[in-house]
Amino acid sequence: MKTRILVIDDNFEFAEEVRQALEKQNYEVDIACNGREGLSKSDGVECILLDLVMPVMDGFAFLEKFDKKSTKIIAISALSQDVFIARAMEKGCDYYLIKPTPIDAIVQKVEDALSPKTLRRTVKNKTLEERITKIFISVGIPPHIKGYQYLREAIKLSIEDPDIINSITKKLYPGVAAKFDTSPSKVERAIRHAIEVGWNRGKIENINSLFGVRVYSQNEKPTNGEFIALVADKLLLESV
Repeated sequence: MKTRILVIDDNFEFAEEVRQALEKQNYEVDIACNGREGLSKSDGVECILLDLVMPVMDGFAFLEKFDKKSTKIIAISALSQDVFIARAMEKGCDYYLIKPTPIDAIVQKVEDALSPKTLRRTVKNKTLEERITKIFISVGIPPHIKGYQYLREAIKLSIEDPDIINSITKKLYPGVAAKFDTSPSKVERAIRHAIEVGWNRGKIENINSLFGVRVYSQNEKPTNGEFIALVADKLLLESV
């Protein structure tokens, strides 16, 4: 039996393009043009691609009414502000993609969300991706920059192999680069930029409260390795 996916988006051309791409990967895909129609078509679906701004019933109202259970929900929205991302994640979204997002990236995210490895990987009953995403939102790292994806992958690798943080240039950056088909130097620069963006947004108190101690002041900024190690250690301790 094919895996069932539901695309809820009032942009029919976009939804149809996503449908065709997913059907090429052997998924069974249905489309709804708003949250109300989405609710009527949601029984038995394993993954939902959800726009947030729609007529009749928007994505946030859909999330409040939908009985999520094990269904994976990927928000795909033009809303890029932290407050909307945080709200969507709190209401049950597993991932958040900002429009415009390439169709192949959407397909990849669906495959990641539905993979058995992703489904098994949990930290206190929440997926590792969810926990990292919430930390990034708290410290002000936006999801639309490349460093966001690279930094998340670096943290995941550091959790799987804590010793890799001691070989950041020889193993960690190359490991991230191989996944995204880029160079280790570009990974390093993009991660540094992501951390700088968070610091420039002035969310130092969020960072200190996140780790439970006063780690940094406004004039201080961690290196890539320090930040990756701090987040990885926090998630590892929470999983004990």
